Amino acid sequence: MAGVLTSPVVWAFLPITVTWVCFAISVGDPARFIDYDWLWLLFRHMSPYFWAAFGVALSVGMSILGAAWGIFITGSSLVGAAIRTPRITSKNLISIIFCEATAIYGVIVAIILQTKISQVEPINGVYSSYAMYSGYSIFGSGVTCGFANLVCGMCVGIVGSSCALSDAQNSALFVKILVVEIFGSALGLFGVIIGIIMSGGVKWEA
Repeated sequence: MAGVLTSPVVWAFLPITVTWVCFAISVGDPARFIDYDWLWLLFRHMSPYFWAAFGVALSVGMSILGAAWGIFITGSSLVGAAIRTPRITSKNLISIIFCEATAIYGVIVAIILQTKISQVEPINGVYSSYAMYSGYSIFGSGVTCGFANLVCGMCVGIVGSSCALSDAQNSALFVKILVVEIFGSALGLFGVIIGIIMSGGVKWEA
């Protein structure tokens, strides 16, 4: 089951298939299963605070998911290998710290984004372009940071697992694989930097 979930076929072709089926259903029938006009109307009238809150939630939620996933992968390998080679336990805990750092990245960005949310009142039931832009910016920033840290946590977890198993066989390999793990952990910082830049122009009212 784990091999199926990590297969590139599942992650690449399944979303494409689902998208194609939905498109065929919505366009192929004259009655149209999906009313795009109504969806566009709904999209235009959605509160920017929904997008802002959604972005904050994705930033912290996806980052924590990536950290938990990485700790699960690294921790299981570390505990299993430590049964035969107890000496690897202490120094390989740094892999757990790297995984936890991805969650901290998401929390930091979520706090920054939350402080950028201001209260504005709609005019005749419609929010200004400034408010809509701010909501979309915070949403995009949260998505960028969240998904960057999700894959970063998975990357660090897999490399950390390999580091623990390699160290159990040959202690000389620890430092060499640790360098790879450090570069993998730095990937999450790219999402944090871009997320902060994207939210830099937030301005809820003129």
